[in-house]
Amino acid sequence: MSNITVCARFRPLSSKERRDHGDAVCIQYVDSETFIFKDEKAEELTFSFDRVFYDKSEQIDVYRHLAQPIVRDALNAVNGTIITFGQTGAGKTYSMEGPGVLECDAVKKGLLSRVVEGIFECTKSSDETSKYSIKLSMVEIYMEKVRDLFDLSRDNIQIKETKTQGIMLNGMMEMTIKDPQEALLTLSKGIANRAVGETQMNIASSRSHCVYMFTIQQESTKDKRARTGKLNLVDLAGSEKVEKTGAEGRVLEEAKTINKSLSALGNVINALTCGPMGRGNHIPYRDSKLTRILQDALGGNSRTALLCCCSPSPTNSSETLSTLRFGARAKHIKASPRVANEDRCIRELEVFTPIKRESRDKLLNELQENLDIEHVQKLEELFIQEGILFDPCSIEESELAYEDVTSQTISSLQLALEELLSTIGEEELQHILFDWCLCYQVLDQSLPNFQSQLGF
Repeated sequence: MSNITVCARFRPLSSKERRDHGDAVCIQYVDSETFIFKDEKAEELTFSFDRVFYDKSEQIDVYRHLAQPIVRDALNAVNGTIITFGQTGAGKTYSMEGPGVLECDAVKKGLLSRVVEGIFECTKSSDETSKYSIKLSMVEIYMEKVRDLFDLSRDNIQIKETKTQGIMLNGMMEMTIKDPQEALLTLSKGIANRAVGETQMNIASSRSHCVYMFTIQQESTKDKRARTGKLNLVDLAGSEKVEKTGAEGRVLEEAKTINKSLSALGNVINALTCGPMGRGNHIPYRDSKLTRILQDALGGNSRTALLCCCSPSPTNSSETLSTLRFGARAKHIKASPRVANEDRCIRELEVFTPIKRESRDKLLNELQENLDIEHVQKLEELFIQEGILFDPCSIEESELAYEDVTSQTISSLQLALEELLSTIGEEELQHILFDWCLCYQVLDQSLPNFQSQLGF
């Protein structure tokens, strides 16, 4: 168990902020890990993180401290997630993409371009007995729908979970990439499909949460063992106050949805860091698509880093304080990253249903003689959905869903009981429950007569 890495980054003052308040800032430098923050009441608060990047920090510094260790682990089958969080216009997308993923300036390149380069550098320097296959996917969560940025017709992707593979996006397009140039070109096409809009605080404000997913499979040429690591980069849409952004119409609806999902993320953080962790402690991952996708990153098998992007201007001190408190809370989350061994999962599934698997393989081989491989794969997926073929993971998904719903129901009942007790008192509640039980008994006794009269 280890804490997730949390860093803070302060962008330079904008021209508008300088015009309105000069060079005034709400932070005071202490060292590379600690600073003093002055809130709206001029009270001083001290914050400490794993690293603090001030306005003159360079993109390469952020990559080396925040992302590089996670990239190396991902190539060794340890899942990793890097998240940018903060107020709209605070520099999240700049930290993630730079001026653009195809930007040639080596100094301004963002995390995304550097992660791509880092992945291929590690594969080149690896042992000759290891063969790598890298796949790339891109989705955005827009108005609480997950849509594929490589294929916009897939605009309502379903989120699934298995014990062996964790959180999965069903039907998401995966692009195989061979080199950094191909990867960056593919990313630029996906980014062009992302939802953005203009507000008073940001001329190109992200109106969706964007998730970049790299799947890195490592195969040993010696013993044919394969294992897979997943690396996710998450560029969250910015939290915003409507009176500052001037949002109206559809932009206002987008802002409400963004703030709601970020609020759900805050609730998950609070649940993970408050009280004893255990089976009875409900974590509300299912309250939003964002928290569901980030479930492994926040409380599962993933090495996670969070970059809190902030404005240093006194104008945005309340939003900056909210971001810093979120990061301080997230610092206490415990993660348990471990090496994923895909071979073991494959063997277990083979033993689990040998007869049905043999029957399925025979059917698929016969189909392949007359159909393209793509058509066969679609038929296989359809047959599993209809129950014609057996999918061992479905049992695990049902068990997990049952546990989640049960836990959530218990929590809801406990809250409802507490509210009733505080409103009407314990004695009155007992009278109500007694009357309800009498009504239930009467209905239960009368039901056979009703059924006979209706002809059942």
